[in-house]
Amino acid sequence: MTDFTIAPERAECADAIEALHEDAFGPGRFTRAAFRLREQGPHDGALSFVALSAGGELLGSVRMTPLVTGASGHHGYLLGPLAVAVPHKNRGFGRALVRRAVEQSGATGTARFVLLVGDASYYNPLGFVPVPPGRVLMPGPVDPTRLLVHPLGDAAVPGALAGMVMHESRSTTMPALASP
Repeated sequence: MTDFTIAPERAECADAIEALHEDAFGPGRFTRAAFRLREQGPHDGALSFVALSAGGELLGSVRMTPLVTGASGHHGYLLGPLAVAVPHKNRGFGRALVRRAVEQSGATGTARFVLLVGDASYYNPLGFVPVPPGRVLMPGPVDPTRLLVHPLGDAAVPGALAGMVMHESRSTTMPALASP
């Protein structure tokens, strides 16, 4: 594996990260439920990371967006997008980014979980488990088998999550939902 460092995302990385997202996900990324959630408010720059080569080349990026579930009121983060530059895929950079983002999210002491929409085969070894079907609603259609959660600390979260997921900044302006 190439020597690399994981560092907090910096403003000067924004254009390179956007190009990486365009390359990895294309224009269709704007219609996905996870993107709809991310467009409700900014990601948390302190919990969003980049993988950089020893020469400063952007190898990958992961962002964390603060969120809350409407009915349960649990605070957490949406992981993603996670993207690794095509020439650097399958070398462990994505997993290293996920591990750092989850670890740092847990260190905040306020978040109970990390949620994502992704492939269970990739994320299960990193501690993510399926969200019980029908418990959590995203702001758009999501394949329920791809909605995964990683509890933080000793929180018994998967069965406790309920309701619409929204950006944390909107939680004070949106009414709470009844449990499904």
